[in-house]
Amino acid sequence: MSTASRIVLATPHARYDALESALRSQHGFEVLRIRERDALEATAIAAFSPSHVFFPHWSWKIPASVFERFECVIFHMTDLPFGRGGSPLQNLVVRGIEATQLTALQCVAELDAGPIYLKRPLSTLGTAEEVFLRAAALMEPMIMDIVRRQLKPMPQSGEPVSFKRRTPAEGNLAAAADLARVHDMVRMLDAEGYPRAFVDVGRFRFEFSRASRRHDHVLADVHITLLPADQDPAEKDTR
Repeated sequence: MSTASRIVLATPHARYDALESALRSQHGFEVLRIRERDALEATAIAAFSPSHVFFPHWSWKIPASVFERFECVIFHMTDLPFGRGGSPLQNLVVRGIEATQLTALQCVAELDAGPIYLKRPLSTLGTAEEVFLRAAALMEPMIMDIVRRQLKPMPQSGEPVSFKRRTPAEGNLAAAADLARVHDMVRMLDAEGYPRAFVDVGRFRFEFSRASRRHDHVLADVHITLLPADQDPAEKDTR
């Protein structure tokens, strides 16, 4: 099989299994799937001899030994250069942005600063998992275009705007000012691999998912756990 028919797909998330399957069965690619951080290793990739290494959703740093040797393509959920940095979907939602671009860019040393292959419109409405699945469906034809048409990336244009990676503590619903923000905070964290939006009450943590916005309330599923003793306000000396 020719090198042009071989690609690497690097992501640990099961939501991209269907993408991998489609690239194999429908488009005839030979795909090397990398799921673990330590498996992203230049020697192993070189032995496979791919035309591109694609990163649909990769939360770890890509080693220079990989991106300097191979054509590495990152998918980023903002209209770059707006929104460079971590937690792109969550940062878009908290800013009230409902329409964005799924950007395919080449990996370089500077975070999310590489040249761009192409962009496709993407809605940020729905749960985070729904948005990720929507993006995964867009990636299939984008990968086809990049590989088959041998697209060359173009430098980013415009003033960069950077996002800061959000922390689990920022999912605390106690900070929400109204029901709309409660709904957004729950849905933007409602995906496999993300810490859920939560609120702590006494010795318990309430974590929320599957939020539905109604006129005067929000409906959601709740998962209740007991806080560790060192997080339990009742166990602390407050003098």
